[in-house]
Amino acid sequence: MTAPLWLTDPFRAMIDPIDRETFFRDYHEKKPLIVHREDPGRYAGLLSIARIDDIVSSIDLREGALDMARSEPPVQREDYMFDTGYVDRGGVANQYRQGATIILPQLHMMDAVLGEFCRAVESLLSCHVQTNIYLTPPDNQGFNTHYDDHDVFVMQIEGEKLWRFYETPVENPYRGEGFRPDAHKAGEPVAEFVLKAGECIYVPRGLMHDAQTHGDTASLHITLGLIVKTWADLMLEAVSEVALRTPAMRHSLPPGFARPDFDRTDAEVQFRDMAEMLAREMSVDGAMDFFVDSFIRSRVPNTRGAISNYLAPNSASQTFKLRPFVPWRFAGDETENVIITAGGEVRFPAEAEQGLHTLLDGGTVTAASFVGQDDSAAIETLGKLHAFGLIIPV
Repeated sequence: MTAPLWLTDPFRAMIDPIDRETFFRDYHEKKPLIVHREDPGRYAGLLSIARIDDIVSSIDLREGALDMARSEPPVQREDYMFDTGYVDRGGVANQYRQGATIILPQLHMMDAVLGEFCRAVESLLSCHVQTNIYLTPPDNQGFNTHYDDHDVFVMQIEGEKLWRFYETPVENPYRGEGFRPDAHKAGEPVAEFVLKAGECIYVPRGLMHDAQTHGDTASLHITLGLIVKTWADLMLEAVSEVALRTPAMRHSLPPGFARPDFDRTDAEVQFRDMAEMLAREMSVDGAMDFFVDSFIRSRVPNTRGAISNYLAPNSASQTFKLRPFVPWRFAGDETENVIITAGGEVRFPAEAEQGLHTLLDGGTVTAASFVGQDDSAAIETLGKLHAFGLIIPV
């Protein structure tokens, strides 16, 4: 069975016919991308209204796992939540019937299909990817005009939605630098369009927008949020690394610096001297290596098949390959090999190195590939790789 495009090439599934190079050159963090296409089943299998119904009606969702919104009149917490902190399923259905949007934040954390999709996008972008799901009944609007503090892709799954784009009052806002309706006035739309099932838009952070259901059917869309590291984050980490080995940077600020009569002349000289020293001492490699390891370790492992097919590595003839999109970095010495991957580190004996390199270089492996180990040790290595989600049977 052929895997769906949204799993094998998630970026293409979203932005095609725009290619990746064009997107990052012309659109990324610069301007929105609107992708219209006549392909309503493009995201079939990724999510559906029927699956949302199953989730809401069969899982005891706690507060935070489901939210509701309506532009007017606003939805109150007690309209769909019990005092116990659990979601009131009947209240959710009743508010939805009255025009409220059902929101499922971070659904990828509990839905295996969405989780796999997010991991695939993360491997391409090297940033945390999260989903917010919005199901809005016909002729209704969940949120008033606003901007997001992170870039998003919006994938229309079912129904249609009328979108309006406005100006960008804050270019690339910081995470947490939220929209303030009193300070950011929308004005007239600069673009207005209908997004249909199978279509996608990219909305850079800071761009004001709003949307409402279009037509006589409900609208279901996935908002894919990109939580990125910025150059400011990298610079701060590089400064921190210099400070760890430079005692002068850890000295306290001058006594009395907060007094109104404090003279900043000497402090300015010292500040400029430290800035020059930082320019000489800061290393992009140290800070970048820290971010690489932090990103890889903080990913959620994909161990699908590790339990149901746990016996697969026990066969000396079974062939394996690296799991698609799995994050990894190899480290090792004369005593052991370490693969840093989603969730942490997986350790192997030094004798497994040749087989591990064959695997990580893109090749397929069997027990015989681990020439430095006997059969039982090689099968144990395969079993460990399989259990931690690093390999899958071919």
